[in-house]
Amino acid sequence: MTDTAELRARTREFLAAHPPVATPRGDFLAARFDAGLAWVHYPAGLGGLDAPRSLQAVVDAELEAAGAPDNDPRRIGIGLGMAAPTILAYGTEEQKRRFLRPLWVGEEVWCQLFSEPGAGSDLAALGTRAVRDGADGDWVVNGQKVWTSSAHLARWAILIARTDPDAPKHRGITYFLCDMTDPGVEVRPLRQITGEAEFNEVFLTDVRIPDDRRLGPVGEGWKVAQTTLMNERVSIGGMRLPREGGMIGPVAATWRERPELRTHDLHQRLLTLWVDAEVARLTGERLRQQLAAGQPGPEGSGMKLGFARLNQEISGLEVELRGEEGLLYDDWTMRRPELVDFTGRDAGYRYLRSKGNSIEGGTSEVLLNIVAERVLGLPAEPRNDKDVPWKDLAR
Repeated sequence: MTDTAELRARTREFLAAHPPVATPRGDFLAARFDAGLAWVHYPAGLGGLDAPRSLQAVVDAELEAAGAPDNDPRRIGIGLGMAAPTILAYGTEEQKRRFLRPLWVGEEVWCQLFSEPGAGSDLAALGTRAVRDGADGDWVVNGQKVWTSSAHLARWAILIARTDPDAPKHRGITYFLCDMTDPGVEVRPLRQITGEAEFNEVFLTDVRIPDDRRLGPVGEGWKVAQTTLMNERVSIGGMRLPREGGMIGPVAATWRERPELRTHDLHQRLLTLWVDAEVARLTGERLRQQLAAGQPGPEGSGMKLGFARLNQEISGLEVELRGEEGLLYDDWTMRRPELVDFTGRDAGYRYLRSKGNSIEGGTSEVLLNIVAERVLGLPAEPRNDKDVPWKDLAR
């Protein structure tokens, strides 16, 4: 389907058959997926219509105008932005049909078991082991993961583990879909500077994963993981925002409502950051248009870099603008939130939470290397360990 008018008519027919005010939320979302109006660019039968990605905006506008419920994308963002495109690209037909519908509807929350205490920025150095139990049997996984958002809520996880320690670090990794309710999976909270435990540690002790939950070939997990990581950076840095959406909105509102706080210096800094935020927003729109023609590339790393820098600079300006009020903090209560909230609560929360933006989803230092090498074409940094077996690396 490539005709806008036809897709609009199809969406209106769907709404007539499933009125949002009269249809239970779960039933509405399931019916929307089955009608191909979830991800229109996905294949028919998997939530889509084999349509251009750009036509999703036509569907979304009709549904929003009708007051239709969404699938709470902030709560299930890891599934939508990372697991789903990876499963679509590398999953078997059985895996796609098993996982994509409950993922999109929000029946199953996902998390990401990638980073480890000794493998954060250098993710390919990961040491979690997956060993085959018999030629056609299960994989037995042992290791520790860290910085895992939503692990305390998740039913499923995307997991990368080392299956061949004799191979160089990038070539001995395999990608799995892990059931978080299986024996041997232990989730522990990691309390953050905000007081919350949005992140977790996950310990894996003799966790058995059937081979039919392997995603992609054995030993090619790094290639599969690149699809996840590129989509992750786009989902973090390329979020769709209105003008003055995100961090810049509360600062601009405070400036307009509190003239007694204004100074010339703060005015100049606010103007600069407002322009930067608008440039980032429009660049994100252009990136999404480019995505309509294919899969995300390294350009998403640039967007995520800008997102982190802007959030930290804007939140710092907001605290300074508010003066003594900016030093207050509403509540240090230990919470385990159900969603990642970069901009919620008060100015103090925004300032502290934004400190993690330059770490999560790939550190800014790593992303600078990606932009330099893969976007600008600059020479790669020397990597002496590239062809060394993982087992021989210094740790």
